[in-house]
Amino acid sequence: MTHSYRATLLSMLAALDAEDSAGKDSQAIVDLDQTRVGRLSRMDALQHQAMAQASARRRAAERIRLQAALNRLESDEFGYCADCGEEIPPDRLAIDPALSRCAECTRGS
Repeated sequence: MTHSYRATLLSMLAALDAEDSAGKDSQAIVDLDQTRVGRLSRMDALQHQAMAQASARRRAAERIRLQAALNRLESDEFGYCADCGEEIPPDRLAIDPALSRCAECTRGS
């Protein structure tokens, strides 16, 4: 069973890597040369750059979460709530194998 979780987590990490590669150009420094690019085009480019950088930050946070789940797999802590120690139901892990908390602890009960 842990093999399928490992495969899913690795697949999710690979998808993040592919998104990072595709978004590299969007995060590049915007050229502010007014003789080549108009003001509105520069504003649009800056907004696009900011959105790409925000997406990269979200992917980085997700990568940390996925790597933590892989580390839990290695240490036999995978599938158990980090707060209360109870088992996380397999149906929840099937939806998101990077979960580290059970539903009750997530809700704060």
